[in-house]
Amino acid sequence: MLTEQRFEKILALLEEKRSITVAELTAFLGISESTARRDITALDRSGKLTKVFGGAVAKDSSYVMQEPTVAQKVEIQKEEKLRIARFAADLIEDTDFVYLDAGTTTGYMVEFLAQKKTTFVTNAVAHAQRLAAQGNKVFLVGGELKSTTEAVIGAQAMETLQKYHFTKGFFGTNGISKTAGFTTPDAGEAQVKRTAMHQCRTGYILADSTKFGNISAVTFAPFGSGVILTEKTADGYEAGEHLIVCEA
Repeated sequence: MLTEQRFEKILALLEEKRSITVAELTAFLGISESTARRDITALDRSGKLTKVFGGAVAKDSSYVMQEPTVAQKVEIQKEEKLRIARFAADLIEDTDFVYLDAGTTTGYMVEFLAQKKTTFVTNAVAHAQRLAAQGNKVFLVGGELKSTTEAVIGAQAMETLQKYHFTKGFFGTNGISKTAGFTTPDAGEAQVKRTAMHQCRTGYILADSTKFGNISAVTFAPFGSGVILTEKTADGYEAGEHLIVCEA
């Protein structure tokens, strides 16, 4: 197949799916990974698509590159986040062993956890401090502290998490896409999220409706691998087994 023909097929596929991985391209076009990556790079340079970690997204897709600080995010969609957080907290039972991811919506969950007799593990320093102040039993994952999200990341954090087996985990995300899955801008944070998700019997993704259709640089879990908790559905996403609309 000629290069221009491959380019046309890639762009046609992106028009349909809005995002695509290198693996999907190799299977669809019958080409090597190196060829797929070169084609993506060439089309990115010509402005036809946007190259992302592990694949590409359509040029007009909402692509989130920068990670705002906690202070910048905490008041955004606050009422929606509180509704989701309250619903999520109500899912926790005394017999659970819970992982609580860093993030503003998971942070709002802490406000509703004072009466829980549950053991928590978190990679968020602020979450750990507040949980402990409420009298909860909490373990803080060790490792490198990322200043913008106040999350602990790195090899030490992942090694620790691999020893735990959580009944439930609650995670933040920067973007939700049926093709790209659950994404975040930082590769280090994505690795920790991925590791923790793998150790959870059930993983819940806490996301207000503005996150749907957004794609960040790194996928930490595929769509359908966790249960999404949100305040309302977005176009193309329906309530069901993998998506719950949190009632006010």
